[in-house]
Amino acid sequence: MNADPQPRLPPVIDYPHGIVCVDTLQERAGLACCYLVRRGEDLAFVEAGTAPGVPRLLALLDARGLARERVRYVIPTHVHLDHAGGAGALLRELPAAKLVAHPRGARHLIDPSKLIVGAQAVYGAAAVARMYGEIVPVPEDRVIVADDGARLPFGDAELQFVDAPGHARHHFCVWDVVSRGFFCGDSFGLSYREFDGPGGPFLFPTTTPVQFEPDAWMQTLDRLLSFAPQRMYLTHYGCVDNVEHLARMLRAGIERYRTIAEALAKQPQRHAKLVAALMADALRELAMLDAPVSEARARKLLAFDMELNAQGLEVWLDRAA
Repeated sequence: MNADPQPRLPPVIDYPHGIVCVDTLQERAGLACCYLVRRGEDLAFVEAGTAPGVPRLLALLDARGLARERVRYVIPTHVHLDHAGGAGALLRELPAAKLVAHPRGARHLIDPSKLIVGAQAVYGAAAVARMYGEIVPVPEDRVIVADDGARLPFGDAELQFVDAPGHARHHFCVWDVVSRGFFCGDSFGLSYREFDGPGGPFLFPTTTPVQFEPDAWMQTLDRLLSFAPQRMYLTHYGCVDNVEHLARMLRAGIERYRTIAEALAKQPQRHAKLVAALMADALRELAMLDAPVSEARARKLLAFDMELNAQGLEVWLDRAA
């Protein structure tokens, strides 16, 4: 790993095929984004981010002269609050939009009380309030439940929904035939653009509590690849291509995580050892890719993810015990 050039990430990125990536500035720039997709006269937001990020999504519409009434869908890939916490607040401002949700997740967006309690158990009540703001219920009559294989008309095309367990059982991916890409939430891992260098992107799993299932995740990757996607639109963060190579990187990462967790399953101070082992694993991979960041910068960027990944692996270990 090299010294840090500290690149500035643009807050809005225009990709081909009518797709715009907007940084919701969760915690820092380049951590989480939503996508505005345009097909004909129809618009959709894929991911809703958090309530504090909703004004950025509305500002994008206003800056581009796009009427809020044109937004047909708001589509969180799953109900983790960094993806769906702002859904209710966003729907309030989009009078014609419907929320599209996974069958296992819809009820939690209609009544988010369990989501809030679950997040507070992981982060603490004060941190949840700071990170996610007001979590607004979504009216039931504005929810579309998208089962596996569902297709929704969208402008002059359609969107197809693919059940995608592995990271979470309430996760789907959204296939966009126009761009030949998936809006994949967390199902294709995390890849922060600060790490891009001569060896290409660094992509790693997210095992955030509480539904990490490595075997199911491998099957999800098989299914996604069966579409021969040319690109993946990550929520964390941005569009990546070279999909087959990155899928191999993700599979290898999932297997290493499984091995690390099993090796430390009965160790004293298991959590601290898991965090350290996962960070060491990431630093080795970054060094192999000659990523353009110092070790200190990499540790800072990855600290939160490694903490959450360790928690998720512990839940997985305890469930299997």
